[in-house]
Amino acid sequence: MNSSGSSLYAERMTTFADDTTDLASSELIALDERWSTHNYHPLPVVITQAEGAWVTDVEGERYLDFLSGYSALNFGHRHPALVAAATEQLGRVTLTSRAFHHDQLGLFCRELAELTGTELVLPMNSGAEAVESAIKVARKWAYRVKGIPDGTAQIVVAAGNFHGRTTTIVSFSTDEVARADYGPFTPGFVVVPYGDAEALAAAITDRTAAVLVEPVQGEAGVVVPPDGYLTEVRRLCDEAGALFIADEIQSGLARTGTVLALDHERVRADLYTLGKALGGGIVPVSAVVGRADVLGILRPGEHGSTFGGNPLACAVGRAVVRLLATGEFQQRSTALGARLHARLSELLGNGLTEVRGRGLWAGIDIDPGGLTGRSAAEKLLSHGVLCKETHGHTLRLAPPLVISESDLERGLDAIATVVGAR
Repeated sequence: MNSSGSSLYAERMTTFADDTTDLASSELIALDERWSTHNYHPLPVVITQAEGAWVTDVEGERYLDFLSGYSALNFGHRHPALVAAATEQLGRVTLTSRAFHHDQLGLFCRELAELTGTELVLPMNSGAEAVESAIKVARKWAYRVKGIPDGTAQIVVAAGNFHGRTTTIVSFSTDEVARADYGPFTPGFVVVPYGDAEALAAAITDRTAAVLVEPVQGEAGVVVPPDGYLTEVRRLCDEAGALFIADEIQSGLARTGTVLALDHERVRADLYTLGKALGGGIVPVSAVVGRADVLGILRPGEHGSTFGGNPLACAVGRAVVRLLATGEFQQRSTALGARLHARLSELLGNGLTEVRGRGLWAGIDIDPGGLTGRSAAEKLLSHGVLCKETHGHTLRLAPPLVISESDLERGLDAIATVVGAR
């Protein structure tokens, strides 16, 4: 580009940037409502800056983030190590496509495999892409290795699941809001109650390719299965010669106090899906990690993604792995999580009817005689705390793992006030 062209480009970018100067929250929300598809119902706050566990709106008001982008921000907003890795890579190369090698991919895959105790890595972008990839791999493995007749493989899943929003994934959702008007649906899935090992055993047949479950169900309200359930899933898969796929997109990467939530039962899956926190809140990064003899079923041309495993994603992902390798964030989740659950348990019978979760992650059910989840989230907003409702009377709490103990207590004080304990 010549100098005049470069100047014109800079001038145009300045013009676009100036379009947002001095607009109030109400004006920016009105723009969203006019020009963006209404597939979300956000709280009425417009965030313009963020750091650590805090965000700031366009009027300068600060809020504690108790949602963390549904675990995408495990390391808080703009963690210095992650920003540095992204900035350095932005100055070098951001995308090559997988038509060529680049200097970050092999290192990222090796380091992520070592962190998770797995053998191969299939990098993708979104969590839904990782789940779709795991489904495809499981089916191909079932036909080529297990010998299931072509086109007849089944995957057993759990009710209350949330694995993404693609057509195939919503085909086995039990959330009618997620499914309504999207049929015809993809066949090949069997749904059983979550946490029910007997129902799972009854559903597995000689045509079962895999069992796909979340070790902790996030969207359902941070639901932890009964002790021993995940161990039984592993046993049943071994007995049937089926794959165990653990969706750790929300639960993984230190959110529950361990690298993988499945580690709490000392159970290993054949495949794991990872995402959200793997991109450090900077870029979408996901992956399927697992056994080499399973992921190795793929051959060139059979599956891919233009942006999957791009240099920028790999550089950020490597920085995430380095943070997790210290063990600091697992320890913080465990210690702060104990305080979180202790404080929330004090509210049982005094505004809350149930508290669930593990590590620095909780689902709380609000007494239906009082607030709805939405009204509680709106009241918390007025107290300077951001979280989001799910399924009527439930709030999900997932503070960044970098949050200080005093800020955690501050947020919990606000929750106690809002649900009527104070």
